[in-house]
Amino acid sequence: MKKIFLIGDSIREGYDRSVRHMLSSFAETFYPEENCRFASYTLRFLHEWPKMTGVNPEEVDVVHWNTGAWDCLEIMDDGPHTPIDVYADCIDRICRRMKRVFPNAKYIFATTTPTNTDAWKNPHYWVRRNEVIRAYNAAAAEVVRRHGMAVNDLYALMENVPLDWFSDQSHFYTMPATVKLTRQVAGAICAELGCDLPQMSDEEILKNAPESVVVYGI
Repeated sequence: MKKIFLIGDSIREGYDRSVRHMLSSFAETFYPEENCRFASYTLRFLHEWPKMTGVNPEEVDVVHWNTGAWDCLEIMDDGPHTPIDVYADCIDRICRRMKRVFPNAKYIFATTTPTNTDAWKNPHYWVRRNEVIRAYNAAAAEVVRRHGMAVNDLYALMENVPLDWFSDQSHFYTMPATVKLTRQVAGAICAELGCDLPQMSDEEILKNAPESVVVYGI
């Protein structure tokens, strides 16, 4: 069995179980139980997550990872939580450390998905902005490509989906969005492994989606 490791924030938490199910015929998929938060948090705990999940990091074949949504968050008009130059430096350090932690893996960086800008009720207190997300995605993509990592552009995938695919301002815990993200992530992993994406109906994918997908998707 191949071994897959998923790292990421609450966007990942929307598809991790369904990706694991979709790839279960030929791969074991592991991921931290916690939200992996911002880039500096990922850098801090990257080497500990394999032990927490019970996988030998030297046996991992593909790491699919993202970080950025927390870094882009603006609170009280104070600018993004992580300045973009600091973010890019963290991404660079994560890439270098990831190669040491998972030395035999292939690596896929996923961009941060867009936000529903009209849904923020008090943008002067708490907001994410798509122009900021795009800038941070571009900065991260430039760094990871220098390290020879693939980029899975989830921002482009979700940029023009209907607004009712959002479950709130920043998440896609709805039925159609979960299916779309699951197929994209699983497909990117299969591309790195050189195998075909398993055929699975939308209904089968959703059997292993988070409970919130079912609630929001009604």
